[in-house]
Amino acid sequence: MTQKQILVVEDEEDIQELLKYNLAKEGYQVHCVGSGEAGLQEARKMFPDLLILDLMLPEMNGLEVCRQLKSDSKTQPIPIIMLTAKGEESDIILGLEMGADDYVTKPFSVQVFLSRVRAVLRRKQETESTESDTLNFADLKIHLGKHEVRVKEELIKLTYTEFMILEFLSKRPGWVFTRGQIVDAVRGDGYAITDRAVDFQIVGLRKNLGAVSKYIETVRGVGYRFAESNE
Repeated sequence: MTQKQILVVEDEEDIQELLKYNLAKEGYQVHCVGSGEAGLQEARKMFPDLLILDLMLPEMNGLEVCRQLKSDSKTQPIPIIMLTAKGEESDIILGLEMGADDYVTKPFSVQVFLSRVRAVLRRKQETESTESDTLNFADLKIHLGKHEVRVKEELIKLTYTEFMILEFLSKRPGWVFTRGQIVDAVRGDGYAITDRAVDFQIVGLRKNLGAVSKYIETVRGVGYRFAESNE
């Protein structure tokens, strides 16, 4: 199973380290940044499974980060848990109305925080399994739960890694990912694999997809993407 990726946007180093340590201990892949602007950029780049967002941030506050992410159809599905200080009730309400999924008030219990994280991720998974179990692209159908791919209703056999790469790219049409990002998403952070090995998997995937292989596009000097439309 692919590691869940969590982005922590928190400018207080002690809290950032506390969250990173405990989330990593639970088996999550954690990335931390210390400003709102950096958080917005990273969220758009890595499309995390969950965003932990402090409201009081330098450069751009958490509410503005939340507003921009939730107003963009590509980043709108990213779940957000807000970190707030006591006395910020109006900000909490505003954040929830913008689309944030939950909040935790500082100072907080680590166990309570982790339970909120698990609950939000569980809801996200349940939503994906019921609403987005099958991805449809003209002649290509990808059944996520069954790990099944059909081209013009014909069942196509893929290796586990080929399927995981196809799933990762097809969930984000038009997004360009480096080979490193693909490896991290499919195998987890720190998995030793070369760019050549990723290219080999892509060659195999395209071969198996046959007539619809053109969905997998090469972006020279960067990596790969799934075509937004393929008439």
